[in-house]
Amino acid sequence: MSQANNNLGDMPSRDFRKFGYQIVDQLADYFDTMENYPVLSQVEPDWLRSSLPNVPPQKGEDFGEVLKDVDRLIMPAVTHWNHPNFHGLFSTSTSSVGVFGEMFAAAFDMKAMLWRTSPASTELEDVVLDWLRQMMALPSHFEGIIYDTASVSTMHAIAAAREKANLRVRDEGMSGRDDLPLMRVYTSEHVHSSIDKACITLGLGLKSLRKIECNDRFEMIPEKLAEAIDEDIKSGYLPICVIPTIGTTSTSSVDPVDAIADICEKHGIWLHVDTAYAGSTAILPEMQPLFKGWERADSIVVNPHKWLFTPFDLSVLYCKELDSLKQAFSLVAEYLKTNEGEVKNGMDYGIQLGRRFRALKFWFVIRYFGVEGMQARLREHCRLARLFASWIEQSDEWELMAPTPFALVCFRASERGLPARSAREQAGSLRSDELNALNERIMNDINAAGEAYLSHTKLNGKFTLRLSVGSIRVEERHIEKVWGLLNSNLNR
Repeated sequence: MSQANNNLGDMPSRDFRKFGYQIVDQLADYFDTMENYPVLSQVEPDWLRSSLPNVPPQKGEDFGEVLKDVDRLIMPAVTHWNHPNFHGLFSTSTSSVGVFGEMFAAAFDMKAMLWRTSPASTELEDVVLDWLRQMMALPSHFEGIIYDTASVSTMHAIAAAREKANLRVRDEGMSGRDDLPLMRVYTSEHVHSSIDKACITLGLGLKSLRKIECNDRFEMIPEKLAEAIDEDIKSGYLPICVIPTIGTTSTSSVDPVDAIADICEKHGIWLHVDTAYAGSTAILPEMQPLFKGWERADSIVVNPHKWLFTPFDLSVLYCKELDSLKQAFSLVAEYLKTNEGEVKNGMDYGIQLGRRFRALKFWFVIRYFGVEGMQARLREHCRLARLFASWIEQSDEWELMAPTPFALVCFRASERGLPARSAREQAGSLRSDELNALNERIMNDINAAGEAYLSHTKLNGKFTLRLSVGSIRVEERHIEKVWGLLNSNLNR
């Protein structure tokens, strides 16, 4: 048993320093050698569980032994989201300075509920989010709040929209009432599943969610939205929220927010823009045309933990009128009442009471890289995605399945990648099923080997591969590696 466990206090400072230096060295080595690991963990389900004791240790262990088990037990079960060949889902982009921010936040361990309990967290959050607002060229009336994920940010936005509808849901609830109309939330067919879950959680139910048809670029059709709203109003339903997406999950398509804003203004409907993935690129002046109309929104969600080099989790909800959130959620128990006067208390703007000091890591990131450094990295990621898309376009055996406005490429092996078949078979469903199976097999083989990680979606029933570029450590050679893996797996 170590000396650290022979007293009733914390680990002695000399041991904290010793192991702290060791951990930083270990993490630095990990960042330097990350691409030597398989991207996806190669262990089988229950491997880690079966490798650990069934009962907790009765006596404290030497922390050096604990650290050894990070390498022995934890690392084999890690899927490396920061790996430069992690191209599935949306690539993340944790930076070393962001990790430093997490270290300080964990040490301070403040709970940002009241200004009194967390002046640094409360005020730094406002400053950092105003910096980001300026970087993204949003109007000054937008004020932000930090949550953990876009799922929670969007749920809060819908709750604010419901409160704005003035149905007395905050006080009277929804259960047992026969005076409430069916409330409607509108999204595109390619909306993130978190919107479905938000409707479930808020008691609106999936029946309230209406998904609007998209065009051949997988963008919401405004005319279809207008028709749906008119139809619902005639049926006695109450439209409360429309959620267009700039950078949809499946294809990173861009809904026409400006045209959708016209419809929302006509009917007085809350407009919430989901740009959790792509919103980071609004800091690039050349990308601003893709965000046309988002300044007219009532709320906007963007996730710096996706593409601004900030460790998970940090999601930002901007509101044109942040008091809308306060009206929906503020509830001050007696033990939380203060006499500070006009201060901002984070607990008033959501379901959480205590909130982590998330702004600190983002502050570190912005100050270390600067706006120009962040812009340069995003431009490079978009360049690499366009480069990969150009290889697809120039190949007879592969085809693009959607536009590439940001750094996500949707593609698949084309019919030329299949063995020759009769014209009758080529025209039939057998050919389509075979092509889907080929693409799924290519993806699974690449992922299983651990050399890279790709994900998929289905577009018009077609199995579609997705390559996302977003790691702060990605280089052109990593994209070339994936291209080689795809072609070798296609031709084997």
